[in-house]
Amino acid sequence: MLAAVRSTFAGICSKSKKTNSMCANDLIHSRIREECEVLKMTDKQIKEIMCRLHNDLKKGLSRADHDKATVKCWITYIQDLPNGKERGKFLALDLGGTNFRVLIINLGENHFDMQSKIYAIPKHIMTGTGIALFDHIAECLANFMKEHGVYEERLALGFTFSFPLKQLGLTKGVLQRWTKGFSCSGVVGEDVVQGLKDAIARRGDVQIDICAILNDTTGTLMSCAWKNHNCKIGLIVGTGSNACYVEKTANCELFDGEPDKEELLINTEWGAFGDDGSLDFVRTEFDREVDVTSINPGKQIQEKMISGMYLGELVRLALVKFTRMGLLFGGQGSDLLFEGGSFYTKYVSEIESDKPGDFTSCMEVLEELGLSHASDADMAAVRYVCECVSRRAAHLVSAGIATLLNKMNEPRVTVGIDGSVYRFHPHFHTLMCEKIAQLVRPGLQFDLMLSEDGSGRGAALVAAVACREAEQGS
Repeated sequence: MLAAVRSTFAGICSKSKKTNSMCANDLIHSRIREECEVLKMTDKQIKEIMCRLHNDLKKGLSRADHDKATVKCWITYIQDLPNGKERGKFLALDLGGTNFRVLIINLGENHFDMQSKIYAIPKHIMTGTGIALFDHIAECLANFMKEHGVYEERLALGFTFSFPLKQLGLTKGVLQRWTKGFSCSGVVGEDVVQGLKDAIARRGDVQIDICAILNDTTGTLMSCAWKNHNCKIGLIVGTGSNACYVEKTANCELFDGEPDKEELLINTEWGAFGDDGSLDFVRTEFDREVDVTSINPGKQIQEKMISGMYLGELVRLALVKFTRMGLLFGGQGSDLLFEGGSFYTKYVSEIESDKPGDFTSCMEVLEELGLSHASDADMAAVRYVCECVSRRAAHLVSAGIATLLNKMNEPRVTVGIDGSVYRFHPHFHTLMCEKIAQLVRPGLQFDLMLSEDGSGRGAALVAAVACREAEQGS
């Protein structure tokens, strides 16, 4: 892809009728290419990143080093994956951003019926009190049960909670910190399951048994494992980024549950990889600017290089720099270009969806940003910057997945993946396949599987598996 854009640069220059203009364009593009070199990681750098992540994973699993580990490797207390024998009606609550979903799933021998509804979380609730947040969720749960005719029934619920969580049991999870724009008071350091239980009890009108709490990454793995029993890694590349994987119980020194099962699901919380400076050798001025202006400076460093919350802003900062250097748009930007957060990550996917040499989407994006004076050379350069940023993100994710695959050392593993970046970026899947294949140990095979409705369906499946195991144990 990068080569295609370079050829586009050359093509634009060669078609120019004015030699002076051609030379100027060529100079501008070579300067932009030089400036973008910082966004490219060498194979040596990627292997160093893998080595550092591997060491951080071991620290997170270790009793002695866990407290100072940046990659926490939280115990999920999930030791059983779906086996296709789960039966019954289950609720799921999926809270992970500005909206949340409530789902009801009916599992039968040969069918899987699912209905869901999305509810908004108003800004004042996102930044208000924890009590107000959980009361709002409980009200929506009760309304959903009425609408689906199960208001009088007692149902098990799986709770997907996609924020950094320290789990103390399958139904006990303590919030470590808010992310994604939330700042509800009275929740950090508290058990969020208890917060929801209390809100349901305050209502007193519905009977819900919360069987498990998990995050969206775990939900993605569970959802994919229901269809593909080789699925042992879950990955999110969306607003945030995280991964979970199946680890040998013997390696999980902090696990205090039943030791008789050989495997245990680990929630890495790898978005925090680099919080100790271990990624500084590949970070750029754009990364540092994104971090400084974020709501959590110094935190979630790897996530800020990968996820949809930040990729568009990374591109914008690069475009602003190149415009001020006189390398783009004739040195003439626009108010919107210079406004933080104006270049959405969806623009990156749209621009890269065009075939090489076609700038239809890029032109539409630039017009939205008040840059209708952009030339074809400018648009080729904008696409090149988008590709450099998204390629780096894909390679960082790939380094992480390859590290997990090598650590697990299983002959074939399916990686269940969800999230808007992976789902909608036109080349992310291909970039990951190519890079992971280069980085995994010889003889290890992998597949990348797009999750269908992962975090919600996965939550219900965790509840279903918990009920299945309880029935078998009784």
